[in-house]
Amino acid sequence: MVLSDVFARFLEESPATVMVAALMERIFAPQKLDAIFAGAARVQYERELLFSTVVGLMSQVVCGVQPSVRAAYLAQPQQVGVSLAALYEKLQGVEPAVNRALVRQTAAEMAGLIRHLGAECRPWLAGYRVKILDGNALAKTEHRLKETRTSTAGPLPGKALVVLEPELGLLSEVFCCEDGHAQERSLLPEVVETVERGDLWIADRNFSTASFLFALEARGAGFVIRRHGKLACEEVGEAVFCGRVEGGEVYEQAVLVRGEGAPALALRQVVVRLETPTRDGETELRILTNLPPETAAACTVAELYRKRWRIEGAFHTLSQALETEINTLGYPPAALLAFCVGLVSFNLFATLKAALRSVHGEDVVEEQVSTYYLTKEIAGTYQGMRIALPQREWRVFATLSTAAMANLLGEWAGFLRLCRYPKSKRGPKKPPPPRTHDPKKPHVSTARLLANRPRRA
Repeated sequence: MVLSDVFARFLEESPATVMVAALMERIFAPQKLDAIFAGAARVQYERELLFSTVVGLMSQVVCGVQPSVRAAYLAQPQQVGVSLAALYEKLQGVEPAVNRALVRQTAAEMAGLIRHLGAECRPWLAGYRVKILDGNALAKTEHRLKETRTSTAGPLPGKALVVLEPELGLLSEVFCCEDGHAQERSLLPEVVETVERGDLWIADRNFSTASFLFALEARGAGFVIRRHGKLACEEVGEAVFCGRVEGGEVYEQAVLVRGEGAPALALRQVVVRLETPTRDGETELRILTNLPPETAAACTVAELYRKRWRIEGAFHTLSQALETEINTLGYPPAALLAFCVGLVSFNLFATLKAALRSVHGEDVVEEQVSTYYLTKEIAGTYQGMRIALPQREWRVFATLSTAAMANLLGEWAGFLRLCRYPKSKRGPKKPPPPRTHDPKKPHVSTARLLANRPRRA
């Protein structure tokens, strides 16, 4: 592939930015996005303003290239082709099914690239495709809508259930709800429709319902789900000690879960008796699984559940490194679109990290590379690079074969200097010291406090 001198200089100085820009050109290709919209939309339609244009603008805001939707629009009003008011009206009508199709189909394409790179992470449990399920309530927005101005209550623009596939590092599914007060369990019927034989679903206790457990069992999927206190569950026999894992002792016993109009479901209950209570004061975790003992011993089940924090780490990245919850977008469809574009952007960085794994190895990338610093460099370089390099130099990436694109990513990953993106490793949290309050002295002099600091011998 022949590169211009300017392209080659950007590739030398900031290969991460070039890789993400090439991926964006491919994943956000207008014809692909408009095909996703055409296949999923049921009410909304396209005329002058295409769905691909809306997603392109939103991706600039989510990745920090532009500070707001308005700023992204003002940077290229002729290319958008409609008024700012028309753009906002379009954002207000994006359907949940379109958001779901956007995340699902783009994730499938990036999964293909990762597999061609041979960069999947080590499997968590041989023979199973692990999927971690968790919910995310979108943060409250500003009181911009007329209906929200008379109350001090924070307006919630919606929530979503998200699926992480840790072996790929991708957020592969999303189930959106515009009602910010809806119970996450109300979306489980949609989740069940996606369950396949050979899946292994890991989730917290909020998803521990008899109907969901029975549905997973009926579809031939495994599960490791923390037991909810209100689940109708009968313990059979005594708990037997099985060993220790990080944080506590592990016990196992048989249980029966009962559902309406169906025979009881026989499961294993893995109990982790914690060395240190949780923030809620709980001293043990009760985890339900239908995995056979010869496939996953009790300690293995406990470790699988412990690793579900990976999806919470992904949510942390979404909130810290990407602008996925934009508090100026009061209408739920607009806020959910921003969140889902954020999921796609997260997957772009996951594909970038997969390319790095193919060169440097899984352990090095997971332990040393910070997504935060990657996103900061890209946000600072992207706009200038797109100005310096005309659009014709990027079009080729939209039409390359999966194998050719994967080979390019692997080659470019070798140019990155990992020391520029160090991951901070924090130690265990220390309890804060007690504080004193003197209303007569609301301020203190930092210099005087430091002057009284004990000197080292």
